[in-house]
Amino acid sequence: MNNCDHPKRCFREPIPEIFDAARYLDAAVSAHLNGHSSLAIELFTLANDPKIRAWTDSIWGKKSPFVRIKKQPDKAHSEKVTARMPTAIQKAELHSRDGFHCRFCGIPVIRAEIRKVLHIAYPTAITWGRSNASQHAAFQCMWAQYDHVVPHSHGGTNDLDNLVVTCAACNFGKMEYTLEELSLIDPRTIPPIQSNWDGLERVAGFIGKP
Repeated sequence: MNNCDHPKRCFREPIPEIFDAARYLDAAVSAHLNGHSSLAIELFTLANDPKIRAWTDSIWGKKSPFVRIKKQPDKAHSEKVTARMPTAIQKAELHSRDGFHCRFCGIPVIRAEIRKVLHIAYPTAITWGRSNASQHAAFQCMWAQYDHVVPHSHGGTNDLDNLVVTCAACNFGKMEYTLEELSLIDPRTIPPIQSNWDGLERVAGFIGKP
């Protein structure tokens, strides 16, 4: 068996710049809440690191060298459940259980709702266009997603037990493939990361024009 066949936790190990950016973003929000908008802008800009964008692209981009698929024989499934994303209440329950870290690679994540609020206040420092290249690298990388561990196409349900919080790269890299096809360890077998990272949630309700 080749090394690439051994089950792994994630597609690619996170780079240090991602965690540096998380610290910059955390400090930027604290600066904002304390009325130091110029410092917040400086820190948000510092977190927009091209090395982070390259890491994300290497996983969710086409023909990723880190996403290797081993197709498995089709299995008979019971009637498929209609695919749907979790509700706001379910997302809150997922974050209460998983925190604000990707259950695969472990990097900090931020809900889209928080990013949108901050983008409105700091549109120049936190860019977010339609193309990947026009989006702030750290917010793009840490974009919280909600993955169905067992895909609907393989009989997966919408139950919380089949859902985990993930980052954008791990979620889009996984797509509709099974853990077995991707040689990934079931993230539910690894305890959620316990940390002080709050996903920048403390900014909700306190945002204003800088």
